[in-house]
Amino acid sequence: EDPSLERHFKGHRDAVTSVDFSLNKKQLASGSMDSCLMIWNMRPQMRAYRFVGHKDAVMCVQFSPSGHLVASGSRDKTVRLWVPSVKGESTVFKAHTATVRSVHFSSDGQSLVTASDDKTVKVWTVHRQKFLFSLSQHINWVRCARFSPDGRLIVSASDDKTVKLWDKTSRECIHSFCEHGGFVNHVDFHPSGTCIAAAGTDNTVKVWDVRMNRLLQHYQGNAVVNSLSFHPSGNYLVTASNDSTLKILDLLEGRLLYTLHGHQGPATCVAFSRTGDLFASGGSDEQVMVWKTNFDAADYGDVLKTQKSGTSSIIPEDGTHQTLQSEMDCGIHLKKTKTQDSGRNHEQQEEETSLANTLEHIMGQLDVLTQTVSILEQRLTLTEDKLKECLENQQKIIQNKMS
Repeated sequence: EDPSLERHFKGHRDAVTSVDFSLNKKQLASGSMDSCLMIWNMRPQMRAYRFVGHKDAVMCVQFSPSGHLVASGSRDKTVRLWVPSVKGESTVFKAHTATVRSVHFSSDGQSLVTASDDKTVKVWTVHRQKFLFSLSQHINWVRCARFSPDGRLIVSASDDKTVKLWDKTSRECIHSFCEHGGFVNHVDFHPSGTCIAAAGTDNTVKVWDVRMNRLLQHYQGNAVVNSLSFHPSGNYLVTASNDSTLKILDLLEGRLLYTLHGHQGPATCVAFSRTGDLFASGGSDEQVMVWKTNFDAADYGDVLKTQKSGTSSIIPEDGTHQTLQSEMDCGIHLKKTKTQDSGRNHEQQEEETSLANTLEHIMGQLDVLTQTVSILEQRLTLTEDKLKECLENQQKIIQNKMS
């Protein structure tokens, strides 16, 4: 079955620049040149939230891993953290001196990496909302920056035509990939963390191995590629291009699977949901679209399971598909034996799941608390300022009367 259009969201008043799903797929965030952030509710009859705060175009949005916060970057040079609820309150991060093009949470939700036209990549702590350090070796605008799944590496893409790989701890640039013929619009890590994919204005998508620093795959399109997203299984890649199409690439076969026409005008952004059964796209036509992936469940359900049990790179080293085949078999095999197991194992599993869910919930609550505290701090500062102003005015009035 081919991918199909599931939902269609209208509400932005200018080009959509960025889309991202929350963990539970109940919400979808989008940013737009209209300076607004929209939170769309995937459940029918639930209204959308429009968040106003940025003074200029919103270039990028992302949900925190827990789904309790949304980060956004803007042309107004700031980064904001929002609580995606009715109130839509936010706190502001200021350190960049130009447009912020990219925001990304680390997988533990503790750090945020941002990329800007000021040619730097910056790392922040989420809870203390403090700027930590800058990575500054790019010599042109930085369009995109991402943490590796394990949080040890950062990859960044720039108009200086390079993709740079950084070590987060030593803050050094480990490698520069220079094979792009144009600006690099977007870059991301493969779910395994072993390779990266980059999209460029030279109409290409390139996949590099970050252990050997060599080119693994190269897809030549016929239009500028604006954005890309890996399927959680690591077997597919979806791209958004200026020719208004979305393309799904099969990374195992190294070929184009589907071309989807939905947007009028350039498709600007695209993102898979965290489970991979949906993906969303945005365009300069102001539309946000949600698509059903409709891949054969066997294609990736089992791969996801085996990946969690710690498999190696999905893209085979030697160009053969043997490694993957055995992983998939083992995945299906695992599934069968599990169901035949005694009930005790199942209960244990359920306990583990509920424990994980509780932890997830606590982390989320922590996010919200942190955010609330810093909103209160902001208000307190405002109140203090107002009080000071009142006192100063009173002084002036008294002085005027005396004189």
